[in-house]
Amino acid sequence: MPDARPAIDIVVPVFNEAAALEPSVRRLHAFLRSEMPFTWRIVIADNASTDCTPALSERLAAELPGVAVLRLDRKGRGRALRAAWSASRARVVAYMDVDLSTDLRALLPLVAPLLSGHSDLAIGTRLAHGSRVVRGPKRELISRGYNAILHATLRARFSDAQCGFKAVRRDVLDGLLADVRDDAWFFDTELLVLAQRRGLRIHEIPVDWVDDPDSRVEIVRTALDDLRGVARLLVASQVARFMGIGVLSTLAYALLYLALRSPLGAGVANALVLALTAVANTAANRRFTFGLRGRAGLVRQIGMGTGVYVLTLGLTSGALLVLHELDAGPARLVEVTVLVVSSLAATVTRFVALRTWVFARGDAAAAPSMFPAHAE
Repeated sequence: MPDARPAIDIVVPVFNEAAALEPSVRRLHAFLRSEMPFTWRIVIADNASTDCTPALSERLAAELPGVAVLRLDRKGRGRALRAAWSASRARVVAYMDVDLSTDLRALLPLVAPLLSGHSDLAIGTRLAHGSRVVRGPKRELISRGYNAILHATLRARFSDAQCGFKAVRRDVLDGLLADVRDDAWFFDTELLVLAQRRGLRIHEIPVDWVDDPDSRVEIVRTALDDLRGVARLLVASQVARFMGIGVLSTLAYALLYLALRSPLGAGVANALVLALTAVANTAANRRFTFGLRGRAGLVRQIGMGTGVYVLTLGLTSGALLVLHELDAGPARLVEVTVLVVSSLAATVTRFVALRTWVFARGDAAAAPSMFPAHAE
């Protein structure tokens, strides 16, 4: 019988699933009892069912050791997972769709890298080499198209965001769930994108998967919601924030340069304005792009940022020098245009330097050792 603190909590989110719930939970329970070498618990997360699903869930929990029920009064798969995972005391939390479309033999390969500390998240993928998938061409096209959009817009490095077969180490969730805004079907994608952006390790497992012909997913509505979520994450991405700050910095640079050009001269005005905007740009990127707060490392980062500033000064000053060599008296608009273009070119260099050098984070603390194996 599973102990009070299982190694794995497996959440099955349900909404009006009276027909599929009992055979699926009994099948999952039997599989875990016979095949899973770690302690486990099944959590039926009922998010506002209006049929007999709640009563059936309670009966299953009373009959089957290691089955628990979590009842929510609002719909949303993401909401159910957030609540169940947040309340869990297990080392690893996972979830699977109630139809059990994914072959359960993939469950141990899914959770093992997390229990060993090798990875932070693990996902089943239907789109990798070695996967065996049975589904219609419409769903296949939608799935591949959606993941292609994620790769193109959000630079996703995982292959299948939508497979309902995922697991996460519980100790990394506290830093992720608070920033996941979606409570519906986009929850999975947002969790994975945020995990990737924070450098967490995502392990992929090719799965055998058979489409459920009785799926309750509203394809068109879900697709539109997912695209809105992609747009939101794109705007909130690190590159987008850096570019926004860069645009504001460039505008401030141009206005200040125009104001100081006549009294100070082109060279002095360029150096002074770059110094002012570089400090403001570095501070803004530290806070908003890279999410660093407080005084820790501040002096070191300012010193390293100065090196980036010198490089930027060299690029823009060099462009200004070349312009004046070609034309001793260039028009003010031409001069500003050359400086703005060279500044934008230097922005790419600045971003790479800030991300990989100035504001690079140290390696995460070592992962805990494997939870002791303990079967029923």
